[in-house]
Amino acid sequence: MSTVTLTVAEHVATLTLNRPDVANTMDLAFGQEFHAAALQLAADPAVRAVILTGAGKQFCFGGDLRGMMAGGDNIQQYLRELTSNLHAGLSILARMNAPVIAAVNGTAAGAGVGLVLAADLAIAAQSAKVSLAYTGVGLTPDGATSFLLPRAVGHKRAMELLLTNRTLSAEECLQWGLVNQVVPDEQLLAEALKLATRLANGPTQAFGDTKRLLLASAGALETQLAAESQTIAHRGASAEAREGLSAFLEKRKPSYPR
Repeated sequence: MSTVTLTVAEHVATLTLNRPDVANTMDLAFGQEFHAAALQLAADPAVRAVILTGAGKQFCFGGDLRGMMAGGDNIQQYLRELTSNLHAGLSILARMNAPVIAAVNGTAAGAGVGLVLAADLAIAAQSAKVSLAYTGVGLTPDGATSFLLPRAVGHKRAMELLLTNRTLSAEECLQWGLVNQVVPDEQLLAEALKLATRLANGPTQAFGDTKRLLLASAGALETQLAAESQTIAHRGASAEAREGLSAFLEKRKPSYPR
């Protein structure tokens, strides 16, 4: 089964994270398929708007922690490969002409928050929640979160979310600037499609130029993505991360080395 699915109808593409049995977490296959899907979207002139959502009850819980731990001593290579593909896909979506709309169902955590931030617009279901979660398991941000989060919510709020792993409700996400709209759960995809259809009938090339202008105004995205990839790979092999990951999977409180 594909870890992501891609459909196109009436110039609107729907990119669905498709690991619902594990809350759409990201493993190595996901990274590869997400990158490939982004390349396909950017190369298809028929695609004039994109909806990004998660299959099942959750949007995306971030990285597959079990997959990371299963890598043993190869966790650095695992994280480098995963983030390299994820980041390449995010860079493509950020720079392509078609606007990307995140339809956030359930919880977005870790790099799942990065997907929400990297989308040009975001609509959240009323029951949606957001948690950065990285430092809760001894890891550091990836998925463009360290680049985009402070630009969305401000430096102090970004630090609060990253250091305390506070969970935000959908309404708080709206108030803080993480999403553009909150709708009843049952209306999420319909509202996303309504917006995507409107954008698909707009000036796609002007949209693309506008996206790239705003991205350039924020600084060098790809430079920060490379730093994120290097840092999380290094942290993944640390004693802190091994304890944090083990504690999470064993459902206990971590005891970090002093």
